[in-house]
Amino acid sequence: MKTYISPGQRPDTETAVAVGSFDGVHLGHQALLARLKERARHYRVPSVVYTFDPPTRVLTQGASFLSTLPEKLDLLTRYGIDETIAVPFTQEFAARPKEAFLDDLRTLRPRALVVGEDFHFGRGRAGGLIDLKTVCADVVALPMHSLSGEDIKSTRIREMLRLGDVEGAARFLGRHYDAQGVVVQGDQLGRTIGYPTANIRVPEGKALPLGVFAAKVFTEGGTYGGMANVGYRPTVSGKELRFEVNLFDFSGDLYGQEVQVKFWAFLRGEQKFNGLDELKAQLARDAENARERLG
Repeated sequence: MKTYISPGQRPDTETAVAVGSFDGVHLGHQALLARLKERARHYRVPSVVYTFDPPTRVLTQGASFLSTLPEKLDLLTRYGIDETIAVPFTQEFAARPKEAFLDDLRTLRPRALVVGEDFHFGRGRAGGLIDLKTVCADVVALPMHSLSGEDIKSTRIREMLRLGDVEGAARFLGRHYDAQGVVVQGDQLGRTIGYPTANIRVPEGKALPLGVFAAKVFTEGGTYGGMANVGYRPTVSGKELRFEVNLFDFSGDLYGQEVQVKFWAFLRGEQKFNGLDELKAQLARDAENARERLG
């Protein structure tokens, strides 16, 4: 998939374009992508996603994000998109009038535009579907996607993660929620009680579920089951949020390696234990439970 940071970078050809933040690329986003690809095939033009980095709510509301830009690009590639324009979303960009955004779209020469029916753009969200019709006659506005009567939104997925509900998030995403990061040096407490962990650093602002989870860990050397902990480690008076994973049946060194962790199932919330022996006994129960949940 080809990637650009502005519409003017791509070749001067006709396109079919979908516009949005696409944070998480959840089932609702996937419905937009499916319609985009259908219109691209109809007109025999490339499918192009016009998106924002970071997602708009990160800048305007201070929200956490579900997908880093590399994660989002990987997902869009997986779903068969030809090109992505990932525009840096800054205060200056957000303050542009709607006409500037419409000019961006005209640069792409769209035969079709695909958006959500509540899509607005430009300073003060002044632009809407009627304005898009001035750029392209074929404007597809899809209604909110729902599952079991509940609207699928990135904000709802973030709330599920805050509560540790990774199974609920997976239903809305159509896949297990994941986080990618680099393994860094920790305090090595886990190995002293028989449960060594990889301490993973993710980009600041990445949404992480809180609690203890069954997980699958993808490394350069293979895939492992494991249990992940995201929290403050109250038993040892931790002060900062940590993201740690114990890999089952693994030996070796992961320092400096980028790994991907898929959160499979919630095991329990974080809790404070009366010493390391009590913690070790609980970790044994967690490991047994995690292996069962991973199948």
